[in-house]
Amino acid sequence: TSDHIISTDGAFSAGRLQMQLNTDRFNYSQTYLEHGYKELTIPPNANGDFAMDPDALHIWPRGTFMLIALPNMDKSFTCTLFFPFEGEYSFNSLDTEEKMLAFFNRMFPDAVALMPTLKEDYFANPASSLAIVRCFPWSFEDKLLLIGDAAHAIVPFYGQGMNCGFEDCVVFDQLMEEHGDDWSKIFRHFERLRKPDGDAIADLALANFIEMRDKVGHPEFLLQKKIEARFSEKYPERWIPLYTMVTFSPDIRYSEALREGQRQEKIMKEV
Repeated sequence: TSDHIISTDGAFSAGRLQMQLNTDRFNYSQTYLEHGYKELTIPPNANGDFAMDPDALHIWPRGTFMLIALPNMDKSFTCTLFFPFEGEYSFNSLDTEEKMLAFFNRMFPDAVALMPTLKEDYFANPASSLAIVRCFPWSFEDKLLLIGDAAHAIVPFYGQGMNCGFEDCVVFDQLMEEHGDDWSKIFRHFERLRKPDGDAIADLALANFIEMRDKVGHPEFLLQKKIEARFSEKYPERWIPLYTMVTFSPDIRYSEALREGQRQEKIMKEV
């Protein structure tokens, strides 16, 4: 019975489902990665301090899968294993304590040494799925608007899912200032403006997964990043690394960052 509904109810949105069921020409796709994730823990060390450098993202890249660790306020680390659901090395195949411990000791021996509750965490915590949602339009007349993950759920590898939702709010607020109480115009302008950015950050996040699990272990890739950092240091007005554009440049749209990143990548291939 509401006059206007802003549907901010996440990746499995009830508002979006109504669009699917009750409107014509509504485009929708939901794509699952073959990988899932499981959360593990590195507790504080015996002195109650961080067991590793807290000012870093720790990555164990292994080509088709990876382990990462991020620091918490209580001086522990949340570790996340991004791993296939099925296959030779997968959640399905590591189905006993012996198999799991043998795998971790072979692949992540330095991490295992810091994970006293690995066995308990691995079998107690679920393996959760990763999905990308794309759809359009995001609105129905002046009645319903999808925003945030309801419109553009992404995988977490750029750390931008929540930020993208906040950015939606900023843009929506600006459009309310611009169009007053013309909700139909606000909704249509919002979806046209934000759809390219929702698609761009979905593509960027997926590409960053490949970069994190594979490329960061390659000397050529690390050299490329050093060269890019040097370019940026010498000519900051002419070269902003892609990660900086996405993560630390609030005035650069995701779609602009994607285009500029592709241009820079072509240059770096020549270099």
